[in-house]
Amino acid sequence: MKTHLETPQEIRQQIWKELGRATQDRHHAWRTPVLATASADDVVNARTVVLRNVDVRACLLQIFTDVRSAKLTEITHQPTALFVFWSSRLRWQLRVRVSILRLTDGPQLESLWERVRQSSSASDYLSPSAPGSPLYPDASLCLDANQKISNFAVLNAQVLELDWLELASTGHRRAKITADTWDWLTP
Repeated sequence: MKTHLETPQEIRQQIWKELGRATQDRHHAWRTPVLATASADDVVNARTVVLRNVDVRACLLQIFTDVRSAKLTEITHQPTALFVFWSSRLRWQLRVRVSILRLTDGPQLESLWERVRQSSSASDYLSPSAPGSPLYPDASLCLDANQKISNFAVLNAQVLELDWLELASTGHRRAKITADTWDWLTP
């Protein structure tokens, strides 16, 4: 990577390149961002999620979840959310405001489930208990991986705005980026 990116275009390209790398490299800091959502009673909740796919052309981020999770209920109520990424290697913080569409059935979901059910992650969606529910001895048993995929859901996050912050000894830089605009901000 170039040591000091100068132009908005260079920075924008590098942001999307790093997001794409995060889906391929399990050790990339941006693989596990924080996702903040709001509940129906305006309580903000934040949790670490795994970035699964990035579509640069569509400006889309994708994560997987359990249909019984609180985040799905919150997103149904308020589909606007915020991802926060931090990389100590890059010295970059990236806050990404998104509008989330839930995918709970259909061919795209079935295709993704076929890949997930072959992995160790499948057990996350096959548990008879909902995420966050009390754990009882029999609740640790998983259902058959061939079962209906009713607990597996995909969240497609359409990027609305990027808030990029670079921390540097030569001076911090910050910008707000949308599909059509670029504004330098006071760090």
